[in-house]
Amino acid sequence: MSKFNYKEQHAIIVKCSNEAEQREIFERLKQQGFKDLKIVSV
Repeated sequence: MSKFNYKEQHAIIVKCSNEAEQREIFERLKQQGFKDLKIVSV
């Protein structure tokens, strides 16, 4: 039997109207000191 170790995480998803807005928000959050940022496009 395998054991699954679950670590609770919290996140925010921001829907952007276009790629330029996504880039601008990403850079703004980075400047504010957020370090574990991910970019997702679907």
